[in-house]
Amino acid sequence: MKIAVVGTGYVGLVTGTCFAETGNHVTCVDIDEKKVEKLRNGKITIYEPGLDVLFDRNIQQGRLKFTTNLAEGIKDAEVIFLALPTPPGADGSADLQYVLRVAEDLGPLLEKYTIVIDKSTVPVGTAEKVRQKIAQAAKVEFDVISNPEFLREGVAVEDFMKPDRVVIGTSSKKAEKVMERLYAPLVRQGNPIIFMDEKSAELTKYAANSFLATKITFMNEIANLCEKLGADVDAVRKGVGTDTRIGKRFLFAGIGYGGSCFPKDVQALAKSSKDADYDFKILDSVMEINQKQKTKLIPRVKEYFDGDLKGKTIAIWGLAFKPYTDDIREAPALYNIEELLKEGAKVKAYDPEAAENVRELMGDKIEFCENYYDCAEGADALMIMTEWPVFRTPEFDRLGELLKNKVIFDGRNLYEPANMEELGFTYYSIGRKTINGKG
Repeated sequence: MKIAVVGTGYVGLVTGTCFAETGNHVTCVDIDEKKVEKLRNGKITIYEPGLDVLFDRNIQQGRLKFTTNLAEGIKDAEVIFLALPTPPGADGSADLQYVLRVAEDLGPLLEKYTIVIDKSTVPVGTAEKVRQKIAQAAKVEFDVISNPEFLREGVAVEDFMKPDRVVIGTSSKKAEKVMERLYAPLVRQGNPIIFMDEKSAELTKYAANSFLATKITFMNEIANLCEKLGADVDAVRKGVGTDTRIGKRFLFAGIGYGGSCFPKDVQALAKSSKDADYDFKILDSVMEINQKQKTKLIPRVKEYFDGDLKGKTIAIWGLAFKPYTDDIREAPALYNIEELLKEGAKVKAYDPEAAENVRELMGDKIEFCENYYDCAEGADALMIMTEWPVFRTPEFDRLGELLKNKVIFDGRNLYEPANMEELGFTYYSIGRKTINGKG
């Protein structure tokens, strides 16, 4: 099948590369000339484990191409995926300007029956808006459908190639048959392709992400209560997570969610609810609590240093919003760094993948280190912001010697408090007993 993907961001590049891997001929379109030139030269522009192998193979075999020319990119395409940014506006609503602008440009370019697919996360009613924009100048039959993505950064290739489900919103039987054929290689193990109307498909993506964000936030509230009552959130998590009605995933307490999806999608669903004159109180609470949770450790850091952080050097392990990605959008680390700088502290930071993105954002406001031990050397305290595997089993004796104070503020609960007590560290975590070490 001949496929066009408009937009080469995270979703667009994964979508285009993975469809090429299943034997389709894919052309990705982007207006960013520098990015397209890099991609043409075989340089992948995002960090996503496993994507580079598929990317290289399909470029070499001629199934994956890139262009800045929309007409060239969509020529002869049976389906066109719109994988364009929908950033949140000042009021929390999704900004559709990029999606609708491309839709308007597509109208006069379509030469045969084509399916235009909203792959971006968009508010309910967007498919109809896209349809209207294309129809202004289209001279051929076309369908606009909704096909939301459910990709987790860090495991996006696996999610795409072996999806739990494929959601497709369309009222067109003709489009339905094409989409069944397109996705057939990815659902051979029996996972469902779920067809529904366009509005329901659009809402499904927001509902899924908002529910997961709510689940994370609920467990963080339980963690905060544990600290008040002297309970252990890890024990509570295990007791709750083994209930099959609830499940084990998204129950780990920490310093809140971030990334490109959850914050934006919760905001957008809350705004859509307000526009529909519905007071979605749970979502308002989720956003408020999550924002506070991100910097929950800062008061503890200040308390440890008797309220004065001026001149103190704080080491930060982890800058990405989660491991296995270089994405720093809404990353809790950024909020903590800003608070530390406001208090007059100096910050040293290390992340296996996200350092360059933070450097572009912050410049020389903080010091970037080549490895995590260099980051800890001479620091007054260590804060852990991202649960990269490399941080899980450090050489604690070495770490204790490098730090001026054997104190760790762990926003991801990587270590067992009892072990930290034996090692002589002062150890703060989320929803668990604080350890006052000897060091």
